[in-house]
Amino acid sequence: MNVLWLANIPSPYRVNFFNELGKYCKLTVLFERKASTERNESWKNFNAENFSAVFLRGIKLGVAEGFCPSVISKISRYYDHIVVTNFSDPTGMMAIAYMRFRKIPYEIESDGAFPGTGKGIKEKLKKWLLKKAIRYFSTAKIHDEYYMLYGAAKDRIVRYPFTSVFDKDIAISSLSAEEKLIIKNVYHITEETVVLAVGQFIHRKGFDVLIRASKKLHKSVGVYIVGGEPPKEYLDLINELKVEHVHFIDFVTPDILSYYYKVADVFVHPTREDIWGLVINEALAYGVPVVTTNKCIAGTEMIDNGKNGFVVAAEDEEALIKAILSCCQFEMFDNCVSIAKTYTFEKMVLSHINSWK
Repeated sequence: MNVLWLANIPSPYRVNFFNELGKYCKLTVLFERKASTERNESWKNFNAENFSAVFLRGIKLGVAEGFCPSVISKISRYYDHIVVTNFSDPTGMMAIAYMRFRKIPYEIESDGAFPGTGKGIKEKLKKWLLKKAIRYFSTAKIHDEYYMLYGAAKDRIVRYPFTSVFDKDIAISSLSAEEKLIIKNVYHITEETVVLAVGQFIHRKGFDVLIRASKKLHKSVGVYIVGGEPPKEYLDLINELKVEHVHFIDFVTPDILSYYYKVADVFVHPTREDIWGLVINEALAYGVPVVTTNKCIAGTEMIDNGKNGFVVAAEDEEALIKAILSCCQFEMFDNCVSIAKTYTFEKMVLSHINSWK
């Protein structure tokens, strides 16, 4: 089976997916650019072990897009399946327009999405691009609604488990108190309880909400936010609120980040909007209960309130604190890893392969 995949950049989680998918088919991936301007150089260093990576010639646009007319020369009827994930980029739009003109079947996939209004020029263009696809890969119920708003037939939507973890990444058991203490001593974590958050320090991620809420946490609860050098507004907020138990951690390697996950008692993702939120997958894989918002699709799909965490309204500080404290009172490890096992690269790939049989 020959598969052509159109993407913008080789993000690590997608490269892992492509390498796993490439075990089942002959896979070629067309990339618009080598990296996003918002990411560090490590994103450029990847191994295409089981797929052919092709970087298109073109002009860089925006953060992670490109204008690559050369995409047209790469499309042909040779492929059994052509999947477009960059349909909102000029390159993806050109590819879809060409395939519609040549009557070449194409499929659509994205990490997730919230439905728009369906009105306006941009919305009409999106409907024109999407409505003729023969298959739509969706991550969630609200993602289904997004596709149907733009003309997708419900019976052409295929649900797949979006993830950034392999089967081998799922924790088998939680650490003992003694094991956690050893790690805490190494990384200078002094608080009894650890609240962990991971992500870019941008407004959309809602870390300011977590900082304000942290004032209501006892000083024995340490809040560790991993994501680089904090912006001045966060430092000013901490000084204003006089919270000494909120700590910012610079970017760390995945190996070091794993230790923070292992000692965390609860993971918090206070986002104002995330079309998925892969940190949810990662936290659950370590058996850490998650508190996130109703604007995080991963949360609404993977979190069962009271069982493996809580979903609260975005920007609701009171609800956030209540949920954090509740997670610290109950053992949720088994429920966390149970759902994480259903969201792995292996299962993500099989959902695609099975839809093509």
